[in-house]
Amino acid sequence: MTPLSPAITSSIDKINDLITTDAGGRGMKNLVVPGDLLAAAEILARLKPIPSRESGLKPRVIILTGFPCCVDHTPPMETDGLASVAIANAVVRLGYDAILVTEECNAPVFRAAVAGVEELSKIQLDFFPSAGGPSSSTSPWTDENDERLNQLAKSADLVIACERAGHAADGYCYTMRGINMNEKGLIAPLHRIVTHHGTKFIAIGDGGNEMGMGKVIDKIHEHIPDGRKIGAVVGADHLIAASVSNWGGYALIAAAALVRCNDDGDNDGTASGHDTTDGRRKWVDECLPTEAAETELLHRCVAAGCRDGVSGKTEATVDGMPLERSMECLREIRSAALGG
Repeated sequence: MTPLSPAITSSIDKINDLITTDAGGRGMKNLVVPGDLLAAAEILARLKPIPSRESGLKPRVIILTGFPCCVDHTPPMETDGLASVAIANAVVRLGYDAILVTEECNAPVFRAAVAGVEELSKIQLDFFPSAGGPSSSTSPWTDENDERLNQLAKSADLVIACERAGHAADGYCYTMRGINMNEKGLIAPLHRIVTHHGTKFIAIGDGGNEMGMGKVIDKIHEHIPDGRKIGAVVGADHLIAASVSNWGGYALIAAAALVRCNDDGDNDGTASGHDTTDGRRKWVDECLPTEAAETELLHRCVAAGCRDGVSGKTEATVDGMPLERSMECLREIRSAALGG
């Protein structure tokens, strides 16, 4: 395995700086784990199938998403978290199988995200029914759902959660405003893919209530409003805290592309840190979505009923910020990845 060149690690550090400015003013800067973006990128770019898997199969990555915080609307899905589609596409471009998993209540949004787009056609979608909370006596969740989730978990070489609702200490998932999404019948126990199987786990979040944030639960209690109530307790192996979760998704993709660029040529034993301008552009263009593609995807999802999680409106904004702010971040990430 080729050591990362200083220029590659410097670019990844710059990307991390771009996504951790706390643009939303939520206190997320206190949740940043130094080095976790780099470590996550190395895992994603260098993934191998687990030894027990049948030989010849590609590594499989499960992408968990879905933060149904617009609880009084159908679908309840917010626009932050849609970078999970870009992550899934990058997983395919890196040579792996990608399965994007969320609740059935979010299905219209994600079907619209990939509909009619050839380059997204290899992303597999899997939807699960929502379940009641930990004390619920009635639930559409069945033993068959449990078994299907169990089989999915066993097949995974890596789990990535992007803006995925995470349960707090009391077992419920909360919005930033403290609304219980389980009581609204909007949450499936998808966290079991990680907690019951110990699969390598990368998480992306921005508020402290997302799956994976348990790695910094003490900081959530200290710095995030109502953190003791809403703080997610399941911890990731590597946590990417970002101003906006979509930005964290773009950062992971770009960083993984840089690691793959660095390693390019390893298969024939000739790699010695392949950090060239052409090499960077090859892998960044291969993996990182364009502004046009992300803009079109967001408009498709909004047309399907997706809403801004802050304003609650069906509009092409993310966390209360105009679309151009997210595209500016994507542009800056691309520039940093290309050595700018």
